[in-house]
Amino acid sequence: MEEKKSKPLKIFLYISAWVIIWGSLGSFIDYPLYKNHIYQEGSIYQYLTFTITAVITILGANFFYKKIPL
Repeated sequence: MEEKKSKPLKIFLYISAWVIIWGSLGSFIDYPLYKNHIYQEGSIYQYLTFTITAVITILGANFFYKKIPL
Protein backbone atom coordinates (compact mmCIF):
# COMPACT_ATOMS: atom_id res chain seq x y z
CA MET A 1 0.00 0.00 0.00
CA GLU A 2 1.46 3.33 -1.05
CA GLU A 3 1.33 6.34 1.19
CA LYS A 4 -0.10 9.55 -0.17
CA LYS A 5 2.66 12.08 -0.63
CA SER A 6 1.53 15.28 0.99
CA LYS A 7 1.48 18.43 -1.13
CA PRO A 8 0.89 21.29 1.30
CA LEU A 9 -0.26 23.85 -1.28
CA LYS A 10 -2.88 21.53 -2.79
CA ILE A 11 -4.15 20.56 0.65
CA PHE A 12 -4.30 24.22 1.71
CA LEU A 13 -6.30 25.08 -1.41
CA TYR A 14 -8.58 22.06 -0.88
CA ILE A 15 -9.37 23.12 2.68
CA SER A 16 -9.82 26.76 1.61
CA ALA A 17 -12.31 25.70 -1.07
CA TRP A 18 -14.33 23.75 1.49
CA VAL A 19 -14.36 26.72 3.89
CA ILE A 20 -15.79 28.85 1.07
CA ILE A 21 -18.36 26.13 0.31
CA TRP A 22 -19.33 25.99 3.99
CA GLY A 23 -19.76 29.76 4.26
CA SER A 24 -21.74 29.96 1.03
CA LEU A 25 -24.00 27.05 1.90
CA GLY A 26 -24.57 28.34 5.43
CA SER A 27 -25.40 31.82 4.17
CA PHE A 28 -27.66 30.43 1.44
CA ILE A 29 -29.68 28.59 4.08
CA ASP A 30 -29.48 31.39 6.67
CA TYR A 31 -30.60 34.30 4.48
CA PRO A 32 -34.25 33.28 3.86
CA LEU A 33 -34.67 32.19 7.48
CA TYR A 34 -33.39 35.54 8.70
CA LYS A 35 -35.34 37.63 6.18
CA ASN A 36 -38.61 35.83 6.96
CA HIS A 37 -38.08 36.45 10.68
CA ILE A 38 -37.80 32.75 11.51
CA TYR A 39 -35.00 33.75 13.85
CA GLN A 40 -33.00 36.87 14.67
CA GLU A 41 -29.39 37.64 13.88
CA GLY A 42 -27.06 36.17 16.47
CA SER A 43 -29.63 33.75 17.89
CA ILE A 44 -28.82 30.19 18.82
CA TYR A 45 -30.67 29.00 15.72
CA GLN A 46 -28.35 30.95 13.46
CA TYR A 47 -25.36 29.36 15.17
CA LEU A 48 -27.05 25.99 14.84
CA THR A 49 -27.59 26.56 11.10
CA PHE A 50 -23.90 27.24 10.55
CA THR A 51 -22.85 24.38 12.83
CA ILE A 52 -24.99 21.86 10.94
CA THR A 53 -23.69 23.09 7.59
CA ALA A 54 -20.14 22.84 8.96
CA VAL A 55 -20.69 19.18 9.87
CA ILE A 56 -22.15 18.49 6.42
CA THR A 57 -19.22 20.14 4.65
CA ILE A 58 -16.66 18.34 6.83
CA LEU A 59 -18.27 15.03 5.91
CA GLY A 60 -18.29 16.02 2.24
CA ALA A 61 -14.67 17.16 2.34
CA ASN A 62 -13.60 13.92 3.99
CA PHE A 63 -15.55 11.83 1.47
CA PHE A 64 -14.08 13.59 -1.56
CA TYR A 65 -10.57 13.75 -0.09
CA LYS A 66 -10.39 9.96 -0.27
CA LYS A 67 -11.40 10.04 -3.95
CA ILE A 68 -9.29 12.97 -5.20
CA PRO A 69 -5.55 12.52 -5.69
CA LEU A 70 -3.97 15.51 -3.96
